[in-house]
Amino acid sequence: MQETRLDTARIRAARQVIDPIFLDTPLYRCEALEPDLGCTVSIKLETANPVRSFKARGTEVVTSRLADHGPRAVVCASAGNLGQALAWSGRGRGLDVTVVASRFATVTKLDRIRALGAELELVDGDHEMARERAAAIARYDGIRLVEDSMDIETCEGAATIGLELVGSVPSFDTVLIALGGGALATGVGHVVKSLAPDVEVICVQPLGAPAMTHSYRRRRVVTTDSTDTIADGVAGRFPIPAVLDDLLLVADDAVLVQEASIIAGMRMLLDRAGLVVEPSSALGIAAILEDRERFAGRHVVTIVCGSNVDMDAYHRWVGAPATHRS
Repeated sequence: MQETRLDTARIRAARQVIDPIFLDTPLYRCEALEPDLGCTVSIKLETANPVRSFKARGTEVVTSRLADHGPRAVVCASAGNLGQALAWSGRGRGLDVTVVASRFATVTKLDRIRALGAELELVDGDHEMARERAAAIARYDGIRLVEDSMDIETCEGAATIGLELVGSVPSFDTVLIALGGGALATGVGHVVKSLAPDVEVICVQPLGAPAMTHSYRRRRVVTTDSTDTIADGVAGRFPIPAVLDDLLLVADDAVLVQEASIIAGMRMLLDRAGLVVEPSSALGIAAILEDRERFAGRHVVTIVCGSNVDMDAYHRWVGAPATHRS
């Protein structure tokens, strides 16, 4: 494999600075999903931690380095999960954290960012406007801008998931990874292709937020004017060139899925696995639902990457919880 920006030795070292509470998350075969999907399915559950997403693996690496030798204040733009993770990691290391988000972001995520002690600034636009504002704050105040996927620490923190996957038994044939900015996909993809090159790495993105997938297919940055998806955690419009370069080296394919399939995947994870997840976490299941023939007979791992979801919206999407009469 050609070299990416990532380094496997640094990824192994990252495990030493990440709080163990975020490491070695559950990985298990979920047989209840298999009759409907037609393949062996294992779940890597990245929601079983204090911020309910994989993002803290990266923010733990970022803040550990800043705590040793760096500015004592950081700022990031976030749709919600990165902000929570940075707030959690920064609080534990005595850093001042500012998070910029769209005021249209999921309320549950915004409330949690505030509860974790970060300063929250809201903008009247989408995530890309929040990115511009966070960069302006960093320039004006002279503090560290944490840019998800661009900052190698966020990718290499996420890559520790890959170490846990390739060390699993039994082996697997395919890993399905939610694709947004690219930290998770490039991180896990780098490790899998370095240590288990025969495993197929497939990235999954909503049809309503296709910028990175279009960029991957055309091998150049493709932007979009807007997004239209319930999967807010992966709804970017401006791919980062360096991240795309890495993705082109580690991903075997990138696919787009419809909103109906995402909702069906969320409902299936609730009904069959007892998991309440945000839409981004259901992208892998959605990909199987849309192309069962492709995955038939394989052992597929899907990374359930987050569960920070507004419950009112969740119930609208998947239906009201079943009532049981005694």
